[in-house]
Amino acid sequence: MARTEQTGRTELTEQTERRTFTNAARRAQIVAAAIDTIAELGYVKASFVKITERAGLSSPRMISYHFADKDDLMHQIVREVFTAGAEFIGARMAGQETVAGKLRAYLEANLRFLREHPRAMLALAEIGPHVREPGGRPYTSQSAQEPSVRGLEELLSAGQRSGEFRDFDVHAMAVMIRGAVDAAAQRLRGEPGLDFDAYTHELVTAFARATRSD
Repeated sequence: MARTEQTGRTELTEQTERRTFTNAARRAQIVAAAIDTIAELGYVKASFVKITERAGLSSPRMISYHFADKDDLMHQIVREVFTAGAEFIGARMAGQETVAGKLRAYLEANLRFLREHPRAMLALAEIGPHVREPGGRPYTSQSAQEPSVRGLEELLSAGQRSGEFRDFDVHAMAVMIRGAVDAAAQRLRGEPGLDFDAYTHELVTAFARATRSD
């Protein structure tokens, strides 16, 4: 009897894991299709019907099964893109031993992530004006920047403590750095396209000179 119960529990666990994996894969499929649809058609025209067609699903109800509404799906896109970006950038910063090296890696990784994920960046730009924060306030570029600005302030302060960076207002410098990165994202739709290699080189050079200790 004990062996039978153990077998039953094992089978139940395996079934649960399969369902969890299947649900996660389906959500990822929907998110990817939503990003492509929004990047191509814009936020307003990106209906569940259009996303369903892009994802190759049989019915919009399959999206509704995983997401309460369009707003829920949009928040998931924002979370996933920001999480992927943070992991990408953090991994490259972690390999640097100096604060100056970490700042350089931060800038280079940000620009590389933008260049490698243009559709996701275009989707975020479309979603931004329509997303609301938990308190109901509009989602703004300033509120989106705040976590990055605070992280940069800590990094810049560490550079000042170590003697690598000169004395300057860390908040002002952090805002300028973040603004320079976001300016590149805004030009993804621009014509002619931005030369990311040249922009990255000049950005790294400019802030290396702006922050280094005399």
